[in-house]
Amino acid sequence: MTRWRTGVGLLLTGIMLFPVYWMVNVSLTRTRDMRKSPPDWFPVDPTFEGYRTVLEQQLPYLGTSLLVGAGTVLLTLVLAAPAGYALAKLRPKGGAAVSFVLLVAQMIPGIIMAMGFYAIYLNLGVLNSWPGLILADSTIAVPFAVLVFTAFMSGIPDELLQAAKTDGAGPLRTFLSIVLPVSRNAVVTVSLFAFLWAWSDFIFASTLDGGGSLRPITLGIYRYIGNNNQEWNAIMATAVVASIPATVLLVVAQRYVATGVTAGAVKD
Repeated sequence: MTRWRTGVGLLLTGIMLFPVYWMVNVSLTRTRDMRKSPPDWFPVDPTFEGYRTVLEQQLPYLGTSLLVGAGTVLLTLVLAAPAGYALAKLRPKGGAAVSFVLLVAQMIPGIIMAMGFYAIYLNLGVLNSWPGLILADSTIAVPFAVLVFTAFMSGIPDELLQAAKTDGAGPLRTFLSIVLPVSRNAVVTVSLFAFLWAWSDFIFASTLDGGGSLRPITLGIYRYIGNNNQEWNAIMATAVVASIPATVLLVVAQRYVATGVTAGAVKD
């Protein structure tokens, strides 16, 4: 029975990962071999021309995405960690209402928020700016991050905080010296999801771009397809390169994410 379940699991995993394999395969396939019937299931005569094109044309887009992703992570942590601490341990009046509002905020379609940001940014003259994209992407990440921090920090023993208070530490010192180090798993989880949301964002990028030169990799791929719809090896090579940062982060942080996401799910 165990072998049968393992076999089914491997089969389903292979089916789900096949598009990733095909993306890599096409990125190494020469243009003249694209229309073969049947197609080559393995690049017997590989080419790296697509990856050379990526390095020549797509690096600015990758740099913009890295900048926006890192800025979104930083802003999300600065806003969400203290808010989660306050809701979990300081328990202000109206905390339950705030949590409900955060849940509702996650249900708002991104395109509606994008149009609102467009009207505001147009009046402020900050369209096509990386701070604008960071702020917009953070509105998606912050509500989720606050809920994760609240759930995780609720599990921190009150005795630990009371001991810090007895030693003369105030709320801010307790938060920075005790709560944040203990909440490492939540910090990693929030950082990962915030970065991935910013890295894969297309709605805010396409709406707030304003036709300028500052474009993240998602918009770079979209417009690259429109300009080079016959160069599929270059298009797929761009997709492969764009997938590398997210893949590396997921592999490195997976053991922290499992704990951070499930925090608060089990109570003693």
